Parts: sequence; structure tokens; C-alpha cells
Amino acid sequence: MNQLVDNVAESRFEMVENGMTSWADYRLSGEHLYIDHVESPPALRGSGAAGRLMTAVATNARQRGLRITPICGYAAAWLRRSHEFRDLVA
Repeated sequence: MNQLVDNVAESRFEMVENGMTSWADYRLSGEHLYIDHVESPPALRGSGAAGRLMTAVATNARQRGLRITPICGYAAAWLRRSHEFRDLVA
């Protein structure tokens, strides 16, 4: 299973699959996690990699008691579609 890495120095969550890294740029302010941008390498697009990354980010946010404010259109759409995590949207 791929593990979520919180790259604090770059302010982004990362997940490696097949040697390639998908990431979500973020900002943290108090109990709010702002997701500014989500991206996967072209070779991973359409494989569900960004969705798996978002699942891991949302799980991490829930464990930390954070609310998510999606700035990125992909993150916003993913959270709207997610029955499990849409309650995290600030």
C-alpha cells in the first residue's frame, strides 16, 4: 500500500506509485487545511492515483481534527463526490 508523506518543507502531501509522485500542495492555518493544488504525473492520470492521494489526505485530516477548504477544483469536486469525507469541508 502506498503511504502518504507530509513534506512539510514543501508544504505538500506526496504519494509515490510506480516510482512517480502525485502531490497536493497545502496550507495549514489553525484547524483548517487548504488544498491549493492536486496533481499526478501524466503517466498516472486516469489510474485513480489522485483519488487515492485525496483519500489519504482526507483520512489524515480527519485523524488530526482538521477541516478542509479545497481551493483546487479537483479537490473540491472529489470532496463533493465523497460520501465518506464531505463532512470535512469547511
